[in-house]
Amino acid sequence: MNSRDRIISVLNHKEPDRVPFDLGGNWATGISIKAYKNLLQYLSIEKSDLHILDIVQQTAIVHEDILDKLKVDTRGTYPEEPSNWRLFVEEDEHGNKFFKNEYGIGWKMPKGGYYFDPMYSPLANSTIKDLDNYKFPNVKDEKRLGCIKDLLRNYYDKNFFIFMNSISGGFLEVSSWLRGYENFYIDLASDPKFACRLCDRLLEIEMEYWDFVIDKFGEYIQMVYTGNDIGGQGGLLISRSMYQKYIKPRQKRLNSFIKKKNPSMYIFYHSCGSIYEIIPDLIEVGVDAINPVQVSAANMDTAKLKKDFGRYITFWGGGVDTQNILPYGNTSEVKEEVKRRINDLAPGGGFVFATVHNIQGDVPPQNIIAMLEALDEFGKY
Repeated sequence: MNSRDRIISVLNHKEPDRVPFDLGGNWATGISIKAYKNLLQYLSIEKSDLHILDIVQQTAIVHEDILDKLKVDTRGTYPEEPSNWRLFVEEDEHGNKFFKNEYGIGWKMPKGGYYFDPMYSPLANSTIKDLDNYKFPNVKDEKRLGCIKDLLRNYYDKNFFIFMNSISGGFLEVSSWLRGYENFYIDLASDPKFACRLCDRLLEIEMEYWDFVIDKFGEYIQMVYTGNDIGGQGGLLISRSMYQKYIKPRQKRLNSFIKKKNPSMYIFYHSCGSIYEIIPDLIEVGVDAINPVQVSAANMDTAKLKKDFGRYITFWGGGVDTQNILPYGNTSEVKEEVKRRINDLAPGGGFVFATVHNIQGDVPPQNIIAMLEALDEFGKY
């Protein structure tokens, strides 16, 4: 069974030969550049060409021979920089690094840090009238997809399961960064007209992007990445009623648009945190797979998730707890954790193994190896 067939099988809730494995197929299943360097060194593998995939999360571009060695079933493709914007990272005298993305959002990583956090919100003091004049990115810039076609053909011919990744975070996340978290969540409660206008403008950008991508390369792509973080450690960041009023209809509009463009594509949805409460809504709006399945968050027990929703949706992630076990546990604890999650989520299909979000920079390489050994041992059907 090849990689594409393997993942399509689990998405259709059937059992393939083994549990599929995703590493780096999308923005939220990768590995930190620091952890990747340490892993290569631990394996005595020399690579001179180490590159960062995502500047904010500081994830690595994993080499093709390493993906093959680790039996990774996915391959991810990502948009490139547009013709009218270039990433420029500055560093101050203290070693802190800064940059602004093409939305004008400012990001900062302290010296010795593992990733960038938002630090400047360009629409923090804006009115609804300002939205019409704000310069948003041109998502249909041809340069964004300049080198992707040959890559897609190569992946397709080799029968990998192919992800196409989004241009940015989703409409809810980017709204939070443009306005600032506090401002935006207050907007939802006290000025929903402004919040919805901003979400709609960003939703239009997402739809323009997928219209552009699917028209060009839809024949090669099996899954598209969508995401909006809406869960925290203890529950939703907003009430379910507010989610259903403001967020769910826009998710439905986006997903329906993608499915209409190409009915064979699967829709991946990323949200960290405790999202148990809205999984029925996500199923209703056409989500095929949820990620990262944050097992350490409230109400995200994998056995219960599988029992309640396993017939209707695929769990893409949840393979090992990355808050405590993977970075701080010993190798035996890592293996037991992987065994438990596979036992909970794999029966009947509907599970792609991935860590809970990206493998962070402080994860010991021996724990990554233990995770992979456990997946190989316990991941067979």
